Amino acid sequence: MELVDALTEWRARRWLVTLGNRFGSDGLLVAAAVPGLGAALDQHTAAVRDILQQVGDAEPYSERALLAGYGRSLLDRFDVTVRQARRHATGRWTRADWLTLRLLAVCALSRSMPDRSGTGPSVGRSATAR
Repeated sequence: MELVDALTEWRARRWLVTLGNRFGSDGLLVAAAVPGLGAALDQHTAAVRDILQQVGDAEPYSERALLAGYGRSLLDRFDVTVRQARRHATGRWTRADWLTLRLLAVCALSRSMPDRSGTGPSVGRSATAR
């Protein structure tokens, strides 16, 4: 892996961990407990997975880098920060809007990706633990 590829992968991993810690953790817990939210999240996760698969066929980046880029583009498109998205979603998880569900889908997909060693998911790890 070249230096640029390694740096891109590191930055993507770091951003996804930050998004998961600052935004996704609470929402994913609620989605696991609330069937309706869980079903909506499953649909958004499948849609994001399909988008990544289509884009991945044409782009030389890793799935993690594409996922981070997609998550960042969502925030840019709606002109919000992770903090603003978190404030908007807190206490309203069961009535999550499209953006909230898409960001949660990014977090769910990120958690299901293997860690650096390829031995398992990177659930619950901090950016400094790697």
